[in-house]
Amino acid sequence: MRRVRLTLEYDGSGFAGWQWQPTGERTVQGALQDAFAALPGDHGSVHAAGRTDAGVHALAMVAHVDTSTSLVDEKLRMALNAHLPRDLVVLAAATAAPDFEAQFGCRYRRYLYRLRVVRDDPRGLAIDRRRVQPVFRHVDEAAMVRAARHFEGRHDFASFATQETRSTQRTVHLCELRTEGAELRLHVAGDGFLRHMVRGIVGTLLWVGKGKLGADDVPDVLAARDRTRAGPNVGAQGLYFVEAGYLDWDRERSEAWARWHVPGVPTAREVAHPAAARDARTMDG
Repeated sequence: MRRVRLTLEYDGSGFAGWQWQPTGERTVQGALQDAFAALPGDHGSVHAAGRTDAGVHALAMVAHVDTSTSLVDEKLRMALNAHLPRDLVVLAAATAAPDFEAQFGCRYRRYLYRLRVVRDDPRGLAIDRRRVQPVFRHVDEAAMVRAARHFEGRHDFASFATQETRSTQRTVHLCELRTEGAELRLHVAGDGFLRHMVRGIVGTLLWVGKGKLGADDVPDVLAARDRTRAGPNVGAQGLYFVEAGYLDWDRERSEAWARWHVPGVPTAREVAHPAAARDARTMDG
């Protein structure tokens, strides 16, 4: 048996989450294990860095599996993809150290949440209905950007927990709302996340954007440890798992990863020289 590290991309719209269900719902873990079962050899369960909920997507989910297959890594990747549905793809397969743990070895996780204000321009809303959260009124984007920064650092996130029995203390390394193309995108990374925590943060930022909450009220919401003080959980369709980090948090390294895996994230050159990048895109268009 050898341990293999997998990097996965999937559209969560048609899955009832990551975890295999004994009642037969279609899940990411179940689809992967069915694909392994079609290959020669013995195979263990597939374990992921994060167990995404129904409707949540992944751009680069990391998982591991123990297998006795004789297929080399690249042929294993291709064989799995031949047996997987089109909404789930193995991007990479690599033999890992025997003690590699996708979940317990992960030091931080990064997510993306996509918002699109469609009040004046609903184009693409039907096409992207399972991939982006629509916002049907104008919002104060500057206030939302300011509010997002309050989530960074070590906090008790009980106000953003849903049916949580674990400790609610978490460290958020990055929480930034950015304008990228026609969207508002929340980039958030931390040492761990409570169930629905990111979706609750986005719901709270929308409260700020609509004037229901002040940007500088976020510390009071955190201190209250009361779920009713924070905004509602927004839909799962706008949430994407972006990165599982197995080294200590390094912003520059994580940003480089996001630029490679997240469509529409500006390059380092575009961030440093936005006017030149905008002119270049205009010439290309």
